[in-house]
Amino acid sequence: MNKVVELRTKRLLLRQWKDDDLPLFSRINADPIVMEYYPDVLNEDESNAMAFKLEKLISERTWGFWALELIEEKKFIGFVGLHKPAYKLPVTPCVEIGWRLAKEYWGNGYATEAAEVALKFAFEELGLNEVYSFSSVENKKSWSVMQRIGMQNTGKNFEHPIIPENHPLREHVLYKITNQQWKLNVKGLV
Repeated sequence: MNKVVELRTKRLLLRQWKDDDLPLFSRINADPIVMEYYPDVLNEDESNAMAFKLEKLISERTWGFWALELIEEKKFIGFVGLHKPAYKLPVTPCVEIGWRLAKEYWGNGYATEAAEVALKFAFEELGLNEVYSFSSVENKKSWSVMQRIGMQNTGKNFEHPIIPENHPLREHVLYKITNQQWKLNVKGLV
């Protein structure tokens, strides 16, 4: 079995999932404000199934949508990380970067900070050429994080394949950052 990758910033630990994370993750996924740009909230069983799937993918690959923990408080606050979508997208196969945090932790820069270290891992350790991110066209908060980590809107909106047809959230924006763009951002040249 491969050793699971953990990533750290000054404030955050991106780590493998623990059973103790499940109650708060369930609360996050049941929160209509957090889930505003998803088709529906998740019940406890659906939330737990998602956490188990994310844990399994990390165990298999060593990386993924990591559980996000505040180091000082040793408190789980959501997830941030990388994922290979299994469904067909206009850019499949690809690796996406994504996040979901409990709303009481919004506005502290945690998603941006964790996403930056995840991008560093994607480009320096995995050697990826590009990373994508996408969200509902309505989800401007998520766009802001994408922009803060140097991603560019491709202008190629698409209909998300796992959201029902005619659903108001089906249209998604598609952001991307290349390895070269990331290197320029890190060096402060952009």
